[in-house]
Amino acid sequence: MKKLILALSATLLIPASVSDARTKAAPAKPPARGIVSAADPRAAEAGREILRAGGSAADAQMAMMLALTVVEPQSSGIGGGGFFVYQPAGGKLITIDGRETAPSAATPQRFVGTDGKPLPFFQAVPGGKSVGVPGNIRLMAMVHKRFGTLPWKALFAPAIRLAEQGYTVTRPMAAGMGFVSQVWSAFPAIRAQYTLDGKPLSEGALVKNPDLARTLRLIAEGGADAFYTGETGEAIVTAATKAERNPSDITLADLAAYRAKERPPVCGTYRGYKICGMGPPSSGAVTVLQVLGMVERFDMKKLGAANPVSWHLIGEAMLLAYADREKYLADSDFVRVPVAGMIDKAYLKSRSMLISPDKSLGTYEAGTPPGAEPRTAALSGEVSGTTHFVAIDRRGNIGTMTSTVEGPFGSQILASGFVLNNELTDFTFAPERGGAPVANRVQGGKRPLSSMSPTIVYDARGVPVFTVGAAGGKTIIMQVAKALIAHLDWGMDARASIGEGLVYFSGTTLVLEQGTGREALKPALEALGHKVSIARLGLKANAAERTRRGWVGAADPRSVGVALSE
Repeated sequence: MKKLILALSATLLIPASVSDARTKAAPAKPPARGIVSAADPRAAEAGREILRAGGSAADAQMAMMLALTVVEPQSSGIGGGGFFVYQPAGGKLITIDGRETAPSAATPQRFVGTDGKPLPFFQAVPGGKSVGVPGNIRLMAMVHKRFGTLPWKALFAPAIRLAEQGYTVTRPMAAGMGFVSQVWSAFPAIRAQYTLDGKPLSEGALVKNPDLARTLRLIAEGGADAFYTGETGEAIVTAATKAERNPSDITLADLAAYRAKERPPVCGTYRGYKICGMGPPSSGAVTVLQVLGMVERFDMKKLGAANPVSWHLIGEAMLLAYADREKYLADSDFVRVPVAGMIDKAYLKSRSMLISPDKSLGTYEAGTPPGAEPRTAALSGEVSGTTHFVAIDRRGNIGTMTSTVEGPFGSQILASGFVLNNELTDFTFAPERGGAPVANRVQGGKRPLSSMSPTIVYDARGVPVFTVGAAGGKTIIMQVAKALIAHLDWGMDARASIGEGLVYFSGTTLVLEQGTGREALKPALEALGHKVSIARLGLKANAAERTRRGWVGAADPRSVGVALSE
C-alpha cells in the first residue's frame, strides 16, 4: 500500500504557473425561473411561494428563515441568528451579520465554574446563560429594506399558516428531540410543546404552534421592533432570566440595542475562480480559503475523488487551517483579526510547503500570518446544528444564508413559541491561556466566533456560477471546502459535490464519515501516518449551480431537504 501511495504522490506537484481555471458555460441572461433549496421541504415551498408571487431572492430567503422557525425548531429560527450573503444581479456583493451578541453584563468568567475551571460544555448549554440576543429579525429588516419587493407582511404568511394549520415531525426533528429531551423536565414550555404523554413527539406526529403563530403575526404587523420590544421582548427576557437552570442576565436594553451589521465580504481565488463569503465573526470564508489555498499547488483534478492522497492533502490543509482559526479568529469589533494576512497567497504557500504528499505532518500548529499580533490559541465549542438555504430569482439575484440556534433546540428555552439559541457557548469558555487572553473569550456585546460559511463562487468573467453552505457546527467549513473541491476540481454537479463523503478531524485524528464510502480510505491514510477513526457526522448542505439551462438547486442527499424551481 505504501508503494502505491508513493507512486500516486509522484504526480501531485504542479508548477505554480499551471492553473485549472475551467470556465463553465453560463447563460448570458438570468434564468427564466427562480430556484430555492432548503433543508426542509415545507421551507423550500415557502420560498417558492414567495418567488411565484413576484418576490425577490431576498424575500424568499426571509420567508424560508421564518418557515424554518416553525418546522425545524431544532436547528434555526427567529430566536437565533445568521449570516446573509447576497449578490444582486449586476450589483455589488453584500454580506450581512445577524450573529447573536452577549448581554452587556456578560464577563469573561461566564462559563467558568466555582473551581476556576471551564464548565463542561453540556452543563453550560441548557438554560438562560447560553442565550445571546437574537439577530435574525434585525437581519431580516435590513435585508427587506434593501432588497425586498413584496410587502413585509407577505413574507410571514407561509410560516403563520404552518404554525396554525400544523406540520408533521421529520426524522431529523425527532432525532434532535431524542438527543436533548432528557433535560426537558427543567423546561416546561418546550416540554409542553414537543412531548406527548411525557415522551418526545415521534416522526410523523402533527405539530401546531399557536403561540408562535401569534408572535409571527405581531412582528408582521409591528415590524422588527415588535420582536425586540413590547410583549415579545419581555417574553424573551423573562424566559431567559427566570430559567430554572443557568438563569441569564439579559435585559430589555440588550434587545433594544441589537443591530445587524453589513460587513465587508471576504474573497479569494482558487484555480481562477473568485470565492466569496462572510468575514468575522464568521470564521467560514477565511478558513475555507486557507484550506483551498494550501491544496492549490497540488493537481487535485488529476488525483481525483477516489484517491486516498487527495484526502490526505485535504486533511493536512484542514488541520493547519483550523489551528490558525483557533488562534486568530474572533469578533473583529473586539479583536484585531488579520484576515488579509490569513488568506495572503504567499502565506498560504508557506503553510502549504509544510504538507508532504507522502506522509502526515503529525503536529499542526498555527502559523504567523502577515499583520498578526501575538495571540493565545484556545479551542471553542460548537455542536452540530444550524441550517442553510438558497434562493435565486428570475432576475438573477442570488441569496445564500446560514441560520442557527446552535445546538439541537438551542438553550431548550421556549419563549412565545420559538426556541431561544444557546449561541454563547460558541465562545471559548477559558478566558485566558498561559496568562494571555483568548481572542474568542466572552465579553459584553461581543459576537461569538462561528463556522457558518455561506459562499458564492464566480468564474473568470465575474459571473456567479455556484453557491453553497452547510449545517453541522465546525464541520460546516470542511463541508463547504470539500464541496468546492468536488465541484471545481472533480467536476461533480452541485448535488454530488455536497453529497460526497467528508473527512473531518478530532484532535489530530482524521475522522472518516461513516456510511459514505469514506471508510475505505482508512488503511491508506494510516499508511501515510495518520491516526484514523470512523464516525457519523450529522451533515447537511444546500447548493445551486449555474448550467447551460440556468440555475439548478441541490439539497444534501443525507437530509430531508429539497430543491424546487419556480
